[in-house]
This record gives sequence, structure tokens and C-alpha cells, in this order.
Amino acid sequence: MITLDINGKKLETDADPDTPLLWVLRDRLGMTGSKYGCGKALCGACTVHIDGSATRSCVLPVSAVAGMKITTIESVADSAAGKAVQEAWIAENVPQCGYCQSGQIMSATALLSTNKQPTDADIDVAMAGNICRCATYVRIRAAIKRAAQSLA
Repeated sequence: MITLDINGKKLETDADPDTPLLWVLRDRLGMTGSKYGCGKALCGACTVHIDGSATRSCVLPVSAVAGMKITTIESVADSAAGKAVQEAWIAENVPQCGYCQSGQIMSATALLSTNKQPTDADIDVAMAGNICRCATYVRIRAAIKRAAQSLA
């Protein structure tokens, strides 16, 4: 059994230690907010926080995160930054299809958790690798800036 600290709760899984965290979250624990996009850590749809850092869960073996704090989109709004990002996402009307949004929100929240006044360059670096097929990048940037203002 592998014990995981997910969203502040201790959960156990008997998954093979090499199973990607994404599949444990989705298939074994029923947390379907993190999405499968590419399976190669290139698109960002599967992003979760591991000890506060935005991390791609589709290639991360579940055994590698035992004992670490895992935060998923299901509880990101429990933090001030996560709540601000989600509210800004709505205010800026960011989602179109919505498929990438959990990963986008997780990356934006990780950024604002450590940098309350990000520059455009900071946003570009933090959001690199989060692909939006609907191309809502202008609204994503506006939402991140709005969330930063609300946290100031």
C-alpha cells in the first residue's frame, strides 16, 4: 500500500508503484478534475501541485510522491491564490471547451503562491507547457493579472 497526502487527507492505494499519479487520482480515487491530454508531460492538462510546485502527473510514478503534499484542482480554492485564480477565471470568461482549465488554473495558482506581482515574462515562464487548443491565452493572462491584483 502507498499512502498519499491528497488535499489534506491521507489516502491509500494498492496501485503498482510505477502507475502514473494521474491514473491513481482519476481511476482509483475518483478525482477526475485533472485531465489526460498527452501522456508525455507536454500539454499541462494533468497538472497538480506537489509540495506547492506545479507538476505534471501523467508521467510521475505514484511511488515518487508518497509522503509529499499533493493538491488537485478539487481543493485548489482552499488557498487564497487558488480562490483568487478561480474567481478571476470566471470574471475574465477564460474557458471555452474547458479541457485544459484545471491544469491552467493549477499552474497559475502555483505562480501566484510564490509571486504576487508577476510580470508578463513571469507569467510566460510559469504557464509554458500549458496548451489551450481554444487559444484563450489572452484571457488567461488577464485572469492571472486580475487574480494578482486581488491578492495585493
